Amino acid sequence: MDWAAFRSGSDIRGCGLGDTEPPLYLSDSAVEAMAGAFALWLTEQTAQRPLRVAVGHDCRLSSERIKLACLRGLTARGVQAVDCGLSSTPAMFFAALDLPCDGAIQITASHHPMDRNGLKFFTPKGGLEGTDIARLLEAAASLPPGEGGGTVTQAHYMARYAARLRDVIRARAGGGERPLEGCLIAVDAGNGVGGFFASEVLAPLGADISAGQFLEPDGRFPNHAPNPENTAAMESISRRVRETGADFGVIFDTDVDRAGCVEQSGMEINRNRLVALAAALALESCPGGTIVTDSVTSDGLTTYIESLGGRHLRYRRGYRNVIDKQLELTAQGVACPLAIETSGHAAFAENHFLDDGAYLIALLVAALVRMRREGKRLEDKIASLEEPAEERELRFTIHAEDFRSCGEQVIADLRAFAAGQPGWRLAARDYEGVRVSAGEGYGNGWFLLRLSVHDPVMPLNLESSRPGGIDRMLETLRPFLAMYPVLAEK
Repeated sequence: MDWAAFRSGSDIRGCGLGDTEPPLYLSDSAVEAMAGAFALWLTEQTAQRPLRVAVGHDCRLSSERIKLACLRGLTARGVQAVDCGLSSTPAMFFAALDLPCDGAIQITASHHPMDRNGLKFFTPKGGLEGTDIARLLEAAASLPPGEGGGTVTQAHYMARYAARLRDVIRARAGGGERPLEGCLIAVDAGNGVGGFFASEVLAPLGADISAGQFLEPDGRFPNHAPNPENTAAMESISRRVRETGADFGVIFDTDVDRAGCVEQSGMEINRNRLVALAAALALESCPGGTIVTDSVTSDGLTTYIESLGGRHLRYRRGYRNVIDKQLELTAQGVACPLAIETSGHAAFAENHFLDDGAYLIALLVAALVRMRREGKRLEDKIASLEEPAEERELRFTIHAEDFRSCGEQVIADLRAFAAGQPGWRLAARDYEGVRVSAGEGYGNGWFLLRLSVHDPVMPLNLESSRPGGIDRMLETLRPFLAMYPVLAEK
């Protein structure tokens, strides 16, 4: 078995369902070895014996089976395991911090299809890095038998996590014990774990949650993909807000580390709009701070953040990348209150640098209440955000054995090509791929060509301030890309 192939960035990902054990199948024996390897890793890091490790899971059909395998793998190493049952991913970090535990494992594949599953690992300091996952998998491949002696206890940590979110809203919204009285809030959990936010966070604070939908966990995800980036999912919550007249709409991914939202009119607040709104809140308590985002954010977002007195650092795609940059800057003494990816991963420094969709929404709900008292709407905060007239993403598959070298060559050649085009201006600093601002003749737009971290794919993102600008950019770009037969547009 190719153990290294289970690594997906800073997580383990594989298939959780299947009678014939498809490639990268998370079999009981494989999961036991992965959990056992985590125990060994923790022992090396902490020298703690016996270890205490919390285990939680999302609602996928394979999650209960995988959880039991995790518990067996841990107890075989003498670990005092804590079974937290159905949990969100951010809650499992706080379980490690609060219970307390030496580590925690969350069983989830986030927004991926129902047959997928995976493992996320935490210590009280945060999530593991990709290099740590590589070491775990290397150890799991040749793990010796354990001596046993571990135990399993039960803990419903989600109740404590929900109470923490209620405290955040009360502190930020003001208005006593039930600051959400009179607010109709539509929560769409996509049949993932996020239904608790309606029943255990909003309702006890006085909110009317009757407009919610798909709140019951169902690992088949029968209504739509639990993913704030999914078009059908966002259309569903937007429609629900319009139909019910809700004051605010919220949507989570399966394990609640990402979120999106909808204003009262049903207009989506995601991608650049969500980043802008989160940045506005972060800069309220950190004037002049640096906001780290992924590479595909718009020029209008930069202007908006700077108008608030902040600094925008456009970094690389990948939620761990933006968070790691936030941590790096913080260690250097740079005030960096927020790292956020356009996918909805948002890590506030005040929240242990953790990407936590429920915490983001808690802050937004509190801001909604404050602004209602002033006769304003939440979206008024981003009224000055300049939004593109059009945006598009194209994806090109690289049909080459050494796809990385090929992709890097295309990027280098495009950089040289773009430097010679009238009206085109290369970004002053590229952390990922090549980004070019196009001039008046191209709708004052921009494009970014980058190489996927793990896959033989080159995404091309384009935005324009005027209709037709993207087509003008493509008129120049397509002949250039056509010079590379290994590239095929998906």
